Amino acid sequence: MPRSYARVGQSPEVQASEFGRSKPTAEFSGSRREVRFGSWWDQLVVRGVFAVACVAAGYHFHPFALSRPAAAIVGLLFSISVFLFEIRLQRASLRRLIGAAFGSILGIVGAYLMGLVMSWTTIPEDSRSFLDISVLLVMTYIGLVLGARKGDMLNLQALGGLFGNEKGNRRQPKILDTSVIIDGRIADICEAYFLEGVLVVPQFVLRELQLVADSPDSLKRQRGRRGLEVLQRMQKMPHLEVEVAEDDFPQVAEVDMKLIELAKRYDAKIVTNDYNLNKVATLQGLDVLNVNQLANALKPVVLPGEAMRVFVLREGKEYNQGVAYLDDGTMVVIDGGRRAINKTVDIIVTSVHQTTAGKMIFGRYDDRDASRNHVTQPVEAAARPIEAPSPAERLPRTVIPDPSQS
Repeated sequence: MPRSYARVGQSPEVQASEFGRSKPTAEFSGSRREVRFGSWWDQLVVRGVFAVACVAAGYHFHPFALSRPAAAIVGLLFSISVFLFEIRLQRASLRRLIGAAFGSILGIVGAYLMGLVMSWTTIPEDSRSFLDISVLLVMTYIGLVLGARKGDMLNLQALGGLFGNEKGNRRQPKILDTSVIIDGRIADICEAYFLEGVLVVPQFVLRELQLVADSPDSLKRQRGRRGLEVLQRMQKMPHLEVEVAEDDFPQVAEVDMKLIELAKRYDAKIVTNDYNLNKVATLQGLDVLNVNQLANALKPVVLPGEAMRVFVLREGKEYNQGVAYLDDGTMVVIDGGRRAINKTVDIIVTSVHQTTAGKMIFGRYDDRDASRNHVTQPVEAAARPIEAPSPAERLPRTVIPDPSQS
């Protein structure tokens, strides 16, 4: 199938209406778009010319002693078989194409060597010719099938540097997952120029995002609309090309597996924050850009023994523990921090643990020396007792005459 793309629209309804229109096909070849054919009509014209040439050749030469009309029909059937074979090849990945080519070449070479061996035997010529053709077809078929199936195991960078240099010089397209679009941090990453080039949004991902935006649940509806706003924001960035791929895999039910198949077809990277999709795609030899891993890598490095100032937010699970959070969301568990809740205190880092969800920092708080820890008290200050004025500061009393002494 030809690869066609459509721009992201302004609303889910407009996007769905634009999917049915035919769009120019484009190749992922770096920062610019190379149009393979002008439109679907150009492909139709080229195929029509090829079919007419096959029919004319069959009608003119009429091989196998066929009549001219029968030979013309054979030429038409031959052109249709070529078209079907072309459509099937467009769905195959580059690794499978190279594996099939190598396998078929090795099969032909093996059949030729076996034909040389049989030519030295006393087999009759007619029988030997039949065996030669049979061995050639069998060896070519086996090499083609096995090479295509094992093609995903090829390392293109190890093939003499030819494909490795090509892969290194061009920019691979990045396929966006539904979770990373809804998350929204991908737009900030692209705005900081950490991602550039072609970003592909599959049609089935956009359809799933549209279903979320039309959900009766207000929370899901808000998340879906935020995902569409993120795509529109990314589309306005000059260094990005946000494209909607119309490729689909009806035989595959899960969206994650469709993403993997699409990445194999385009030799692209997958951008996601889904842990399971990351593991499955990595096991199949695909490059994955995980936003959560990037966020964890950008977190500041904290070593045991360092001092840091945190705001104790709530009580921890264990006895006398407090919990605080850094600006990037890293959880800080403070031993002895229960009595410092709703205060900003200085702690000493005791250990740092890396988990699948991120980093966890463990610290110790000691309030025996308040001046050393610089505890920031709450806004409500404690009431100070009113001190009695000193004798030197006492005001003189008013002298009132005693009437009894008058």
